[in-house]
Amino acid sequence: MQPPPETVRTKSTRVACDGSGAVPAALGHPRVYLHIEDELGFVECGYCDRRFVLEGGPADTDAK
Repeated sequence: MQPPPETVRTKSTRVACDGSGAVPAALGHPRVYLHIEDELGFVECGYCDRRFVLEGGPADTDAK
């Protein structure tokens, strides 16, 4: 399995992704709203594979 192309740390369990960031928003994808489960501590976008990690959660390797 390949690592996700981008990881975004967040304090919120509800996030939105439209694929923008390294590319202009017009070249992204439709905006989707994602929910981070407390047990996992992360969620990945189904369009662009961007990973959203809950700060201080079980998947937050920067906090350890």
